Amino acid sequence: MEFAAAFDRMPVVAILRGIRPAEAVDIGAALVKAGISLIEVPLNSPDAFRSIEAMAAAHGDRAMIGAGTVFTAGELVNLAAVGGRFAVSPHTDAGLLDAAAQIGLVSMPGAATPSEIATALRHGAAAVKLFPGEALTPAVLKALRAVFPASVRLCPVGGVGLNTLSQWWLAGASGFGIGSGLYKPGMGAADVGELAGKYVTALEQLRAAQ
Repeated sequence: MEFAAAFDRMPVVAILRGIRPAEAVDIGAALVKAGISLIEVPLNSPDAFRSIEAMAAAHGDRAMIGAGTVFTAGELVNLAAVGGRFAVSPHTDAGLLDAAAQIGLVSMPGAATPSEIATALRHGAAAVKLFPGEALTPAVLKALRAVFPASVRLCPVGGVGLNTLSQWWLAGASGFGIGSGLYKPGMGAADVGELAGKYVTALEQLRAAQ
Protein backbone atom coordinates (compact mmCIF):
# COMPACT_ATOMS: atom_id res chain seq x y z
CA MET A 1 0.00 0.00 0.00
CA GLU A 2 1.35 3.41 -0.98
CA PHE A 3 1.03 6.54 1.14
CA ALA A 4 -1.50 8.29 -1.09
CA ALA A 5 -3.77 5.25 -1.16
CA ALA A 6 -3.49 4.71 2.58
CA PHE A 7 -4.18 8.37 3.29
CA ASP A 8 -7.13 8.53 0.92
CA ARG A 9 -8.59 5.39 2.45
CA MET A 10 -8.50 6.83 5.99
CA PRO A 11 -6.56 10.05 6.66
CA VAL A 12 -5.52 9.23 10.21
CA VAL A 13 -1.99 8.56 11.41
CA ALA A 14 -2.12 6.55 14.63
CA ILE A 15 0.73 7.76 16.88
CA LEU A 16 1.81 5.03 19.32
CA ARG A 17 4.16 6.93 21.61
CA GLY A 18 5.47 4.65 24.33
CA ILE A 19 4.47 1.36 22.73
CA ARG A 20 6.70 -1.66 23.46
CA PRO A 21 7.73 -4.39 21.01
CA ALA A 22 5.85 -7.12 22.87
CA GLU A 23 2.50 -5.40 22.27
CA ALA A 24 3.17 -3.87 18.87
CA VAL A 25 1.75 -6.64 16.67
CA ASP A 26 -1.50 -6.96 18.61
CA ILE A 27 -2.13 -3.23 18.77
CA GLY A 28 -1.24 -2.90 15.11
CA ALA A 29 -3.76 -5.62 14.28
CA ALA A 30 -6.47 -3.80 16.22
CA LEU A 31 -5.77 -0.57 14.35
CA VAL A 32 -5.80 -2.27 10.96
CA LYS A 33 -9.05 -4.07 11.78
CA ALA A 34 -10.62 -0.71 12.72
CA GLY A 35 -9.64 0.76 9.36
CA ILE A 36 -6.38 2.61 10.16
CA SER A 37 -3.64 2.11 7.59
CA LEU A 38 -0.99 4.64 8.70
CA ILE A 39 0.76 3.75 11.95
CA GLU A 40 3.60 5.75 13.52
CA VAL A 41 5.95 4.67 16.30
CA PRO A 42 7.81 7.69 17.73
CA LEU A 43 11.50 6.96 18.13
CA ASN A 44 11.49 8.03 21.76
CA SER A 45 9.40 4.92 22.50
CA PRO A 46 11.13 1.91 24.12
CA ASP A 47 13.07 -0.04 21.47
CA ALA A 48 11.09 1.70 18.74
CA PHE A 49 12.80 0.09 15.78
CA ARG A 50 11.91 -3.39 17.03
CA SER A 51 8.25 -2.36 17.28
CA ILE A 52 8.35 -0.94 13.76
CA GLU A 53 10.01 -4.09 12.42
CA ALA A 54 7.45 -6.35 14.09
CA MET A 55 4.46 -4.38 12.80
CA ALA A 56 5.91 -4.03 9.32
CA ALA A 57 6.43 -7.79 9.11
CA ALA A 58 2.95 -8.58 10.44
CA HIS A 59 0.86 -5.84 8.85
CA GLY A 60 2.93 -4.30 6.08
CA ASP A 61 0.64 -5.64 3.37
CA ARG A 62 -2.36 -3.78 4.84
CA ALA A 63 -0.79 -0.71 6.43
CA MET A 64 2.21 1.58 6.18
CA ILE A 65 4.36 1.57 9.30
CA GLY A 66 6.60 4.54 10.00
CA ALA A 67 8.57 6.37 12.64
CA GLY A 68 7.92 9.65 14.39
CA THR A 69 10.18 12.09 16.21
CA VAL A 70 12.82 11.58 13.50
CA PHE A 71 15.75 13.99 13.69
CA THR A 72 18.73 12.44 11.90
CA ALA A 73 19.69 10.81 8.61
CA GLY A 74 20.98 7.83 10.58
CA GLU A 75 17.53 7.25 11.99
CA LEU A 76 16.14 7.27 8.46
CA VAL A 77 18.62 4.58 7.42
CA ASN A 78 17.67 2.44 10.43
CA LEU A 79 13.98 2.97 9.69
CA ALA A 80 14.32 1.74 6.12
CA ALA A 81 16.36 -1.25 7.30
CA VAL A 82 13.55 -2.52 9.54
CA GLY A 83 10.82 -2.10 6.93
CA GLY A 84 9.50 1.31 7.91
CA ARG A 85 8.14 3.33 5.03
CA PHE A 86 7.45 6.86 6.23
CA ALA A 87 9.12 9.34 8.56
CA VAL A 88 7.43 11.99 10.68
CA SER A 89 9.34 14.84 12.30
CA PRO A 90 8.26 17.64 14.62
CA HIS A 91 10.07 20.16 12.42
CA THR A 92 10.94 21.05 8.83
CA ASP A 93 14.53 20.17 7.92
CA ALA A 94 15.29 20.39 4.20
CA GLY A 95 18.34 18.15 4.50
CA LEU A 96 16.40 15.48 6.34
CA LEU A 97 13.64 15.58 3.74
CA ASP A 98 16.17 15.19 0.94
CA ALA A 99 17.84 12.29 2.73
CA ALA A 100 14.49 10.51 3.15
CA ALA A 101 13.72 10.90 -0.54
CA GLN A 102 17.11 9.48 -1.49
CA ILE A 103 16.43 6.23 0.36
CA GLY A 104 12.79 5.97 -0.70
CA LEU A 105 10.99 7.00 2.46
CA VAL A 106 7.85 9.14 2.51
CA SER A 107 8.13 12.26 4.67
CA MET A 108 5.61 14.05 6.85
CA PRO A 109 7.49 16.93 8.51
CA GLY A 110 6.12 19.23 11.16
CA ALA A 111 5.47 22.88 10.29
CA ALA A 112 3.85 25.86 11.99
CA THR A 113 4.27 28.70 9.48
CA PRO A 114 3.60 29.27 5.79
CA SER A 115 7.35 29.42 5.12
CA GLU A 116 7.92 26.04 6.79
CA ILE A 117 5.03 24.49 4.87
CA ALA A 118 6.40 25.84 1.59
CA THR A 119 9.88 24.49 2.38
CA ALA A 120 8.45 21.08 3.27
CA LEU A 121 6.54 20.89 0.00
CA ARG A 122 9.50 22.06 -2.04
CA HIS A 123 11.56 19.18 -0.61
CA GLY A 124 9.01 16.50 -1.35
CA ALA A 125 6.82 16.18 1.74
CA ALA A 126 3.83 13.94 1.06
CA ALA A 127 1.89 15.60 3.86
CA VAL A 128 2.57 18.33 6.39
CA LYS A 129 2.07 17.84 10.11
CA LEU A 130 0.67 21.07 11.55
CA PHE A 131 2.36 21.09 14.93
CA PRO A 132 1.65 21.83 17.68
CA GLY A 133 -2.06 21.82 16.97
CA GLU A 134 -2.86 23.29 20.38
CA ALA A 135 -1.04 26.48 19.40
CA LEU A 136 -2.14 26.68 15.78
CA THR A 137 -5.92 26.24 16.27
CA PRO A 138 -8.55 25.62 13.56
CA ALA A 139 -8.64 29.36 12.81
CA VAL A 140 -4.97 29.30 11.82
CA LEU A 141 -5.56 26.25 9.63
CA LYS A 142 -8.44 28.03 7.90
CA ALA A 143 -6.11 30.94 7.07
CA LEU A 144 -3.45 28.55 5.75
CA ARG A 145 -5.99 26.69 3.67
CA ALA A 146 -6.96 29.95 1.98
CA VAL A 147 -3.49 30.26 0.46
CA PHE A 148 -2.30 26.67 -0.06
CA PRO A 149 -3.84 24.45 -2.76
CA ALA A 150 -6.49 21.95 -1.73
CA SER A 151 -4.17 19.16 -2.89
CA VAL A 152 -1.69 19.96 -0.11
CA ARG A 153 -2.25 17.55 2.77
CA LEU A 154 -2.36 19.62 5.97
CA CYS A 155 -2.78 17.48 9.07
CA PRO A 156 -3.05 18.93 12.57
CA VAL A 157 -1.30 16.99 15.32
CA GLY A 158 -1.67 17.81 19.00
CA GLY A 159 -4.87 18.80 20.70
CA VAL A 160 -6.99 16.78 18.29
CA GLY A 161 -9.63 14.52 19.78
CA LEU A 162 -13.06 13.17 19.02
CA ASN A 163 -14.59 16.34 20.45
CA THR A 164 -12.55 18.66 18.22
CA LEU A 165 -12.31 16.61 15.04
CA SER A 166 -15.17 18.36 13.28
CA GLN A 167 -13.78 21.84 14.04
CA TRP A 168 -10.49 20.99 12.39
CA TRP A 169 -12.18 19.24 9.47
CA LEU A 170 -14.44 22.19 8.73
CA ALA A 171 -11.41 24.49 8.90
CA GLY A 172 -9.77 22.52 6.08
CA ALA A 173 -7.84 19.64 7.64
CA SER A 174 -6.86 16.94 5.16
CA GLY A 175 -6.30 14.39 7.90
CA PHE A 176 -5.01 14.00 11.43
CA GLY A 177 -2.28 12.60 13.59
CA ILE A 178 -3.85 11.15 16.74
CA GLY A 179 -1.66 10.33 19.71
CA SER A 180 -2.83 10.22 23.32
CA GLY A 181 -6.45 10.45 22.21
CA LEU A 182 -6.00 7.01 20.66
CA TYR A 183 -3.18 5.29 22.52
CA LYS A 184 -1.45 5.66 25.87
CA PRO A 185 1.15 3.26 27.30
CA GLY A 186 -0.53 0.41 29.10
CA MET A 187 -3.67 0.35 26.99
CA GLY A 188 -4.73 -3.01 25.63
CA ALA A 189 -5.32 -3.80 21.98
CA ALA A 190 -9.09 -4.08 22.42
CA ASP A 191 -9.36 -0.60 23.92
CA VAL A 192 -7.15 0.89 21.21
CA GLY A 193 -9.20 -0.81 18.53
CA GLU A 194 -12.44 0.50 20.02
CA LEU A 195 -11.13 4.08 20.08
CA ALA A 196 -9.76 3.74 16.56
CA GLY A 197 -13.18 2.63 15.39
CA LYS A 198 -14.70 5.78 16.84
CA TYR A 199 -12.24 7.99 14.95
CA VAL A 200 -12.84 6.08 11.73
CA THR A 201 -16.60 6.41 12.09
CA ALA A 202 -16.34 10.12 12.89
CA LEU A 203 -14.16 10.77 9.82
CA GLU A 204 -16.44 8.74 7.57
CA GLN A 205 -19.40 10.81 8.75
CA LEU A 206 -17.55 14.09 8.16
CA ARG A 207 -16.54 12.98 4.68
CA ALA A 208 -20.06 11.90 3.84
CA ALA A 209 -21.40 15.31 4.88
CA GLN A 210 -19.14 17.19 2.46
